[in-house]
Amino acid sequence: MSLTALYILCRWLHFGALMSLAGAGFYTVLLAPSRYRPHLSGRLRPLMVAASGVTLMSTLLLLTAQTGLMGDGWGDMLSAEVWQAVLNTGFGRVWQWQCLIALCGCLAWLLRGAAGQRLLLLMALLQLAGLAFVGHAAMLDGWAGGVQRVNQMVHLIGAAFWAGGLLPLVVVMREARGAAHRYDAIRTLMRFSRYGHLAVALVVLSGVLNSLLLLGWPPASFRLYSQLLLVKVALVAAMTLIALVNRYWLVPRFQRSGQRAQQLFIRTTLAEIVLAALALLAVSLFATLQPG
Repeated sequence: MSLTALYILCRWLHFGALMSLAGAGFYTVLLAPSRYRPHLSGRLRPLMVAASGVTLMSTLLLLTAQTGLMGDGWGDMLSAEVWQAVLNTGFGRVWQWQCLIALCGCLAWLLRGAAGQRLLLLMALLQLAGLAFVGHAAMLDGWAGGVQRVNQMVHLIGAAFWAGGLLPLVVVMREARGAAHRYDAIRTLMRFSRYGHLAVALVVLSGVLNSLLLLGWPPASFRLYSQLLLVKVALVAAMTLIALVNRYWLVPRFQRSGQRAQQLFIRTTLAEIVLAALALLAVSLFATLQPG
């Protein structure tokens, strides 16, 4: 495997794990009714523990891969001089904080109950915000750079709420089909649906603004970066269509069609998760390319 391929793979895993962690945290800290949160935290614990571990691992691997890419290849990943040079760059300084925050996210599991869940969500959101200070999101200077970074934070957090919340959505949907936690699960689903509209709108609008800031209008060229960006746009459009079908066609049929409509809702949500994973892969690919 080439270093570039390793970097792309680690970036894909990093985005997926971090968004899953934040998405689950939104449920256990904000969306679920207070009496339902301990139970839901237990149901989502395997997902959140795995996401915390993968986030820390991918954070360290991304720094290691970036060191090799900034040097002359695999050999420089063990060079103290290259590591020192990388850590003194803008990327290196930001990524040191990313490593520390990811470690704090794993240590948050030492805290029990609501305090640990709140700390997990906070660490995930801080890492998402920190991603706005590296890569293409940090290309511009001055007021345009400030707008770009804030816009990227909004984009990433909105995407974490939406895409990262899809797997927990399936878990809560299955809970709503049982008698024990049906009422609280339905309330949680309604809250996700309500705020999900805002998250989708923020993702779309911030994505458009970010493209305009990087590429201008009309774009001067249509190279591989723009082609992959168009693929991402198509995937997000398909996700949006599925979300609209779920909310405005399937949900009203829950009482009339019962288990059939609910099962179809779960299947379409799983399809949406696959599309989200492909969109993150496209992002991981064009992150290594020059905008154009």
